[in-house]
Amino acid sequence: MSILVGSETRLLVQGITGKEGSFHAVRCREYGANLVAGVVPGRGGEMFDNDVPVFNSVGQAVAEMGANASLIFVPPPFATDAIVESVDAGIDVIACITEGIPVMDTIKVVRYMKGKSTTLIGPNCPGIISPGENFKMGIMPGHIHKAGKVGVVSRSGTLTYEAVGQLTDLGIGQSTCVGIGGDPVNGSSFVDILGRFQDDPDTDAVVLIGEIGGTKEQEAAEFIASDAFTKPVAALIVGRSAPTGKRMGHAGAIITGSAARADEKMKALAAAGVTIIPAPGEIGVTAQAMLG
Repeated sequence: MSILVGSETRLLVQGITGKEGSFHAVRCREYGANLVAGVVPGRGGEMFDNDVPVFNSVGQAVAEMGANASLIFVPPPFATDAIVESVDAGIDVIACITEGIPVMDTIKVVRYMKGKSTTLIGPNCPGIISPGENFKMGIMPGHIHKAGKVGVVSRSGTLTYEAVGQLTDLGIGQSTCVGIGGDPVNGSSFVDILGRFQDDPDTDAVVLIGEIGGTKEQEAAEFIASDAFTKPVAALIVGRSAPTGKRMGHAGAIITGSAARADEKMKALAAAGVTIIPAPGEIGVTAQAMLG
């Protein structure tokens, strides 16, 4: 099994004719994703990669091709409209790769989605991949992944790849890897994804990659410590040397109070029984030791 996506997922790409959209749409298809449609307003009737129909709207792609997941490569000024369009069309899962969406725009979208069944991953994220299902919707390098039973959830795209590479090199496969995105506001939290891993019988343990900024890791710690979560977790928190008040990489990676500091996040996770990964180069060996 996997979470969020799998063999039954029918993928569409919003912005499929752009440079990034076209490149990664082909890579997702090569990995095994069932790419059924593209959506670009004004380009309806064209074909992508010889046999993938392009539609003017998500509603048309859903009605004619049964699309149920959307990968978004739409420029920041229009990306939230693209998300809303997919939500209104009944898409089950959205991964929005777009970086640079204004935070207020994301806040409005997240509020709009409350009470609706669509799951949003991102924005500003690498997407989702389930190696055992041969399904990828995102920008991660597929070849480093290996099918297995460890779930990976991360705020950092690059560190997601680093974690996966180390796990695979040690023969530790992954069930599903989810990059939730580095913005201060996003569609899915650590808690949301951990809950799905808890319910997945084919995920035995989780590697969590967090960073400075916000309180997402403390929220994850509270959930992990509760009776609702029972699986072992290893966590890396990066940014321990970051100076207070200085933005580091992501819009969400900025220390705005004591709770946003790396050491506070590590204390909360350790108190919840999480195995702390001491450094980025030790993700794989720490997970291996935790698994016994």
